[in-house]
Amino acid sequence: MEFKGTVHRYGRDIDTDVIIPARYLNTSDPAELARHCLEDLDTAFVDKVTPGDIIVAEENFGCGSSREHAPIAIKAAGVDVVIAKSFARIFYRNAINTGLAIMECPEAVDAIADGDVVSVDADAGVITDETTGQTFTAQPFPPFIREIIEAGGLVNRWKARLG
Repeated sequence: MEFKGTVHRYGRDIDTDVIIPARYLNTSDPAELARHCLEDLDTAFVDKVTPGDIIVAEENFGCGSSREHAPIAIKAAGVDVVIAKSFARIFYRNAINTGLAIMECPEAVDAIADGDVVSVDADAGVITDETTGQTFTAQPFPPFIREIIEAGGLVNRWKARLG
């Protein structure tokens, strides 16, 4: 799997209530969630994100309460992959289950700037900052996680397998 997009960079401890505020949890419509993604942190996010873009963040991305709405909102907003120094474990699992690609790579996070164009080869675990030419190595996706993400989430993967 390969991704390429413009980076939207954020700090540490971006919690699920910032990703999608609780006042919008009464809907499960991905398009509606996308309209409010990160609005309390970056009011311009939904206007500047384009399909294929990438979020880069510091430590503990997705901390806070467990809500599948958060990775659904990010993915529906057009973000293909999130690269962070670390993820809250519950967010990590929810992201994979909903088909949002996420990668941990502290070195890449330290070097990549907001607005850079980044490409990701998730199968090889290679992250390239196309703006600076720097390349970083992350853990590639194991085959079962790649299958889930390519299918658009765990439910879709099982639907395809079961026919």
